Amino acid sequence: MTTHSTPSTEPAAHGADDGVHGGGHGGTKAIIAALLANVGIAIAKFVAFLVTGASSMLAEAIHSLADSGNQVLLLVGGRRAERAATPQHPFGYGRDRYIYAFIVSIVLFSVGGLFAIYEGVHKLQHPEELNSPVWAIGVLVVAICLEGYSLRTAVKETAAVKSPGDSYWQFIRHARSPELPVVLLEDTGAEIGLVLALLGVGLSAVTGNGVYDGLGTVAIGLLLVVIAVILAIETKSLLLGESATPEDQRKIVAALEGGTPALSIIHMKTLHLGPDEVLVAAKIAVSHDDTAAGIARAIDEAERRIRDAVPIARVIYLEPDLRRPAAVAGPGAPGAHGV
Repeated sequence: MTTHSTPSTEPAAHGADDGVHGGGHGGTKAIIAALLANVGIAIAKFVAFLVTGASSMLAEAIHSLADSGNQVLLLVGGRRAERAATPQHPFGYGRDRYIYAFIVSIVLFSVGGLFAIYEGVHKLQHPEELNSPVWAIGVLVVAICLEGYSLRTAVKETAAVKSPGDSYWQFIRHARSPELPVVLLEDTGAEIGLVLALLGVGLSAVTGNGVYDGLGTVAIGLLLVVIAVILAIETKSLLLGESATPEDQRKIVAALEGGTPALSIIHMKTLHLGPDEVLVAAKIAVSHDDTAAGIARAIDEAERRIRDAVPIARVIYLEPDLRRPAAVAGPGAPGAHGV
């Protein structure tokens, strides 16, 4: 994942952020592909709705319009996250990407899901025969192809960054960067929604009963609500603050303990300040006869090794301390490598 950074304006110091600030924006290509596809699809669906009167077409048009707005929000969030740190926000604005992704889940839930359910229920209560259903079917087939291209781009972008052993669902659950999981879920939901709309319109056209169109619309709304809830849960976890990935934590521990001289970790905590910026705070054991100069050199070397092993470890706090027996430390004292 590409990162953009600017040098820290503060002097290097132990326990201070002597790294760089900023953050890359992962999945931009997938976001732009989804945005272009959704704008074109939304226009086509609105035209088809005006011609046919199919509620599923209106629901899908609103869905595509909401998705287009969501992709704009993701791009805006990525831009705002690149702002340099300020005295008021000394750790930068990396979490702006999480905030905008959370807004996306709210938009998808309210504008997409709830509107589709409302429209579907209205159609069930007052079913109407469709006019010129061929228009709707033609638009839906074209939209399925365009959404398929957008989904293919998102899958390709995800495959390039996810761990080889992880499934796409595991990637959505564990990713610290919100853009690709959002686009993956949105595109998957859009493709399934288009199939549901095609079934609803097709059955209504064959049977002459508009109830099937209403059922398809309700199904689309429920699908969007489920996706929005998943997005909200995952993004809320990122907003609250997640640790570095287990793989990055192992690399940090290895960097601390694998140098010369090797350092012994009493306990360690990590926190994502943004998708591409990790804070590392660790208490390291020193002996009674270590000199201040020797400890300072060891910390300098340890910080360098950590940044070499995990480049997104931008903010590092290393505190020297004496290792105390558990009985002296008292109950609840953090153990080695505690997070």
